[in-house]
Amino acid sequence: MSVLPDLHLHYVEACQNLSQPENPFIARVLQEADKNDEIRSTKGITLKLAGNNHLVPVPRVTDDDLGVLVSVLGQAAFVTGLDLAYNLLTDAGAKTMATFLQENSTLHYLNLMFNDIGTSGAELIAGVLHSNQSLVHLRMTGNKIGNQGGMFFASMLKINSALEKLDLGDCDVGLQCLIATAIALTQNKSLKAINLNRPLLPSQQEEATVHIARMLRSNSSLVELHLGKHEMKNFGVKRLCEALYENSSLRYLDLSCNNIIYDGVEFLGELLKRNQTLEILDLSANRIEDVGAIYLSEALATRNRTLQALSIVSNNITGKGLVALAQAMHSNMTLSHIYIWGNKIDRSTCVAFSELMAVGRLQPGCTDVAPYEVDGEVLLAEQSHGLAKHRYWSPRCAAVAPGAANASLEIVPVSEYFFWTSLYLAERQHFSPSFRGEANEGK
Repeated sequence: MSVLPDLHLHYVEACQNLSQPENPFIARVLQEADKNDEIRSTKGITLKLAGNNHLVPVPRVTDDDLGVLVSVLGQAAFVTGLDLAYNLLTDAGAKTMATFLQENSTLHYLNLMFNDIGTSGAELIAGVLHSNQSLVHLRMTGNKIGNQGGMFFASMLKINSALEKLDLGDCDVGLQCLIATAIALTQNKSLKAINLNRPLLPSQQEEATVHIARMLRSNSSLVELHLGKHEMKNFGVKRLCEALYENSSLRYLDLSCNNIIYDGVEFLGELLKRNQTLEILDLSANRIEDVGAIYLSEALATRNRTLQALSIVSNNITGKGLVALAQAMHSNMTLSHIYIWGNKIDRSTCVAFSELMAVGRLQPGCTDVAPYEVDGEVLLAEQSHGLAKHRYWSPRCAAVAPGAANASLEIVPVSEYFFWTSLYLAERQHFSPSFRGEANEGK
């Protein structure tokens, strides 16, 4: 039996050797890791050093702290994930991490979201991924790498064949980066999930959407695509739908926070009648109104039997459209997660959704509303559930149910590289014995 390294002891020694003061937060996490039984298994562990998510403030990890930490992790092959979100890492820290990735072959998951890494740091990290074949999931969310930094990652995608999940949301990438990424994904066969939310676009001509749609016609590996805050309108939705008629791999499409109205949803409704792979659709914070909701309800009630989760939060829908969707769920037994808060919820909506939950058709953990009664009248209260619940924040414990609250780009334990669908199917089997044994094609 091999002797496992004592991470905390080695960290203390490294701080002394490098004349660097100890970071008590890092020391505590390493002490906890030393007690983790999974060190002795083949699964590996993730060191959760995120600077947020603490009841008591912690000293956030700096570039100097990272230099000491990676000197300790060099001999710790059982550390397969590193969560450094919401810390104080700059381009100097990115250089340290790039050097570590060049020498390390066991790290599968790296979360650097919302640090202070810029364009030069992005160049270093993207550059090392030309040769690194171990990293599977990288989160750069919220680092202002800009369009040029995004271009480095687009170039990397033409070469790298190991990365499966890449998060470039809120990174201030531009049109040139989006087009280059779309072109790269026509060749890349390994990437399964990408977040391109909130780019900085120079116009509203939707050139990026056209290129992404063209990519979807030929890409057969992408499972999850986030295009939130792209200023997408009906023209862009039409192009995406036309492409998805020819695509048989995409399961999760995020079009939240765009400029989509009911005319665009008509294209989506027609797509849902024919598409046999799309399982999750996020239309939150658009303006589809009752007409758009009815287009969706008609598709779900009559033809579609694959969509499993739908978010229409904040879409200016009244009771007419919401009741139509509730009625569709009585005939469509596949759709099990629906999120409706932020619309014009009236008495008919309250009754329709409370009935869905009363008969067991809609589970309380699978929607963002909960019924309650006042003076004999049924009302709906908001629940903190949704497709993006843990996109920017995740509890330090393992991912929690319901699975629909956890997109695959969330912070997950490094040993759990299954996609959202497997999370979702596991929950379905928990709630409904009739679904047990269903094949999980999302792995």
